[in-house]
Amino acid sequence: MVSSMKFICILGMILLVGAVVDGAGECGRSSPDNEAMKLAPCAGAAQDANAAVPGGCCAQIKRFSQNPKCLCAVLLSDTAKASGVQPEVALTIPKRCNFANRPVGYKCGPYTLP
Repeated sequence: MVSSMKFICILGMILLVGAVVDGAGECGRSSPDNEAMKLAPCAGAAQDANAAVPGGCCAQIKRFSQNPKCLCAVLLSDTAKASGVQPEVALTIPKRCNFANRPVGYKCGPYTLP
C-alpha cells in the first residue's frame, strides 16, 4: 500500500512538471512516460516478482502486449524508474497475467520478455 501511494505521488509530480510529447513514437502519439502513468495498479507487481498481479494491472498491460516496442518503452521509462519499478520484475507481468499471445523472447534493452 505504501509503495502504491509512493508510485501515485511520484507519477503525479512528474505529470505536473512533465511535458507531453506530441509526436509519433513507440506508443503512437503518447509518450512512454505518459503511458506509464496508467500503470499505477501494477506498482506492487512491478517491484516484487512474488506479488499477485491485480486484474486492473493485467488489463493495462494487455493493451501494451500487442505492441512490445511500446511495452518496453513504458516499463523502461523514466517515470517507471522514478516510481521504483524494477524492469526485470515488471517484464514478467505479461507472463504472470497468463497472456497466451505475449511477445515471448522480445528484447527490451538488456532484458528479454519471458
